[in-house]
Amino acid sequence: MEENKPLKVIVSGGGTGGHIFPAVSIANAIKKAHPEAEILFVGASGRMEMQRVPAAGYKIEGLPVRGLVRPLWSLKNIGVMMDFLKSKNMVKKIIRNFKPQVVVGVGGYASAPTLNAAHSMGIPCLIQEQNSYAGVTNKSLAKKAQKICVAYEGMERFFPADKIVLTGNPVRQNLLENKISSAEARKSFGLEPDKKTVLIVGGSLGARTVNESVLAHLDEIRQSNVQFIWQTGKYYSKEIAEALAKEAEVPNLKVMDFISSMDNAYAAANMVVSRAGASSISELCLLGKPCILVPSPNVAEDHQTKNAQALSSKNAAIFVADKEAKDTLVKTALATVEDDDKLASLSKNVKLLAKHNSAEIIAEEVYKLAQNYKNKKK
Repeated sequence: MEENKPLKVIVSGGGTGGHIFPAVSIANAIKKAHPEAEILFVGASGRMEMQRVPAAGYKIEGLPVRGLVRPLWSLKNIGVMMDFLKSKNMVKKIIRNFKPQVVVGVGGYASAPTLNAAHSMGIPCLIQEQNSYAGVTNKSLAKKAQKICVAYEGMERFFPADKIVLTGNPVRQNLLENKISSAEARKSFGLEPDKKTVLIVGGSLGARTVNESVLAHLDEIRQSNVQFIWQTGKYYSKEIAEALAKEAEVPNLKVMDFISSMDNAYAAANMVVSRAGASSISELCLLGKPCILVPSPNVAEDHQTKNAQALSSKNAAIFVADKEAKDTLVKTALATVEDDDKLASLSKNVKLLAKHNSAEIIAEEVYKLAQNYKNKKK
């Protein structure tokens, strides 16, 4: 970009860590390639992005946008649509003031009014679809986007083939840059440096089934020669603390409501138990972590099951259905983490599915759209 015309980008979306982490990674990649770039986030008021984005060093504007209520004919959706229109008008004002050359949508309902407004004002749009099954918001926005960056092959069934760029999903940069040893990482969690360690995470908000599966098998965990780091999610932390208070101590179980240093948690783990969100899977692939995936049944189009099957069908992950987790999850984890051959095989196969430099590739696509827009405005 010319000296007097810095690259200006709006990034929109959010609602969960799975949307926010990739969005921040894309922004970081843009800033790394173009330090003069100005980036503004647009999110949903009251949602996680309103804290996480400023913590990453970026400005964010909040919208009153909300998700549709089921069933769709509910009268509550009249208010939802009013908030959508209000949000779209707010975005038009943001665009007039900020003057972006490109708008990026990462999914989640905040991106709908943002990209609709940008398209109506002639600003080029790029959307990033993380899942193997496209979300409702992104499917509805596909006609308005110039480029659609995807993480899986075969996305032509959802989007126009000529707009698709296969990029993979961006992940948190600090995860890949971490050089700490497994022993040091375990020590940082107050664990023994040389013991096999399992990391259990249920996404940024926690996962009830995964948590119940651990609580139901505390005796097996206590009697095992394996350590566990267990992120419960802040939503469940109080009830889990109360449940654990009634039990005998489990010294090899480190319980945390939220893990801020996920880079160290991954480094500490011989194996990871996780939901099957797109961001989590991308991180596990790039880090080559053996994993057990327990897809959430409570997500749109059951896309987590499809994500998990994409790995388990290639022997790159172990699949445990949500309804079977309470009975089998802890037993499977204990058996697998003690099987060095199985761990090595899972690690090798999951690494083969990794797509590298996703954020940088998307950042380059963003830059090209901005350049084209700038050239047309001359």
